[in-house]
Amino acid sequence: MRYHVDGRLVPAEEAAVSVRDRGFQYGDAAFETLRAYGGTVFEWDAHADRLRETCAALGMPEAVPEDCRARVRETLAANGLAEAYVRLSLTRGVQSGKLTPDSAVDPTVVVIVKPLPRGGPGGDSVWDDPAGVATADVQRVPDAALPARAKTHNYLNGVLARIDAEADEALLCDAEGHVAEGAASNVFFVRDGTLHTPALDGPVLPGVTRRVVRELAADAGIPVETGAYDPAHVRRADEAFLTNTTWEVRPVATLDGEEIGGGPVTDRLAERFDALVERRHY
Repeated sequence: MRYHVDGRLVPAEEAAVSVRDRGFQYGDAAFETLRAYGGTVFEWDAHADRLRETCAALGMPEAVPEDCRARVRETLAANGLAEAYVRLSLTRGVQSGKLTPDSAVDPTVVVIVKPLPRGGPGGDSVWDDPAGVATADVQRVPDAALPARAKTHNYLNGVLARIDAEADEALLCDAEGHVAEGAASNVFFVRDGTLHTPALDGPVLPGVTRRVVRELAADAGIPVETGAYDPAHVRRADEAFLTNTTWEVRPVATLDGEEIGGGPVTDRLAERFDALVERRHY
């Protein structure tokens, strides 16, 4: 494998950043997880916009290079990959070892890739089975402490939640006990034919796949509501599923040991998602 590091393609085993890089020292960095289907990135514009929003939240709004997309394409081509996981990371770069960052930013940009199965109706899921989910005792970091819209390298909240949950996915709640999101996913559930998902006025990352699924639901005439929900709302649901870039639409088998599963709405949205990928990328 070859990765893209600071403008150069290098063998994966030689890919490295400085120990003085602020992404390593402080988690002072932005990233996006992307998925390539048929050689092109799904929802590139949305991911690029969110990367810029994260950098703006970190106080480095001009840090995103104009050739980010070209670097991703070069990395996919160098590895002969049309179907791939892509992680695009951008740090504040190497600076003096102090907490307060310098005003001048020379970002470190890294692109790593790995192969994934084909997407669309004829493809295979990245996940083997519906997810077992457990509510974590670890709370979602409040938006006032770390903006939920910012997708940063500071991912310890999710790491600790996964360790605590000991499941395929951890369900995080906010300080009021309302469901926020999974450690690496957005949460949806179905009750009486209506699709529900936590509102973005809570500490919820505005997932790209979350938005796409909501749009697919609206196009299919499936009612969609957002709000504040307790874990019990999800446990009592008729169906539940998780979304993220690599999982796409993954049914929830159980939450805290109680069976939920997918169902007709989940299946319908998964089929529509596959059809969307097929139209756009193959």
